[in-house]
Amino acid sequence: DNRIVYGGGAAEISCSLAVAEESDKIEGIEQYAFRAFADALESIPMALAENSGLSSIGTVTDLKAKQIQQSNPKLGVDCLAVGTNDMEEQKVMETLLSKKAQISLATQVVRMILKIDDVRVPES
Repeated sequence: DNRIVYGGGAAEISCSLAVAEESDKIEGIEQYAFRAFADALESIPMALAENSGLSSIGTVTDLKAKQIQQSNPKLGVDCLAVGTNDMEEQKVMETLLSKKAQISLATQVVRMILKIDDVRVPES
């Protein structure tokens, strides 16, 4: 599979928006799980922004708004501050296979942690 997704957190923001939109269609407690997953997807672009010296919350909020307004899922974190957030123009891409593996692995780790129901602290 040689398909690609745009990097710079663009794919994660786009997925976050899609999951959040679906969560509005769900009733009951499952809606909260969908919203939490959508929020978790935003951690990658937030980390990219913060590590680039940008305001993480401000940058991600701005990108979400731009992706919605412009219907452009290619907008991501401009780490190099070249003035564009279009990851296609900046040639920032990742393989779909690796992106799916990253999200799947992170989800599996969280599920394993949530299964823990007891923590033992050794006595000194």
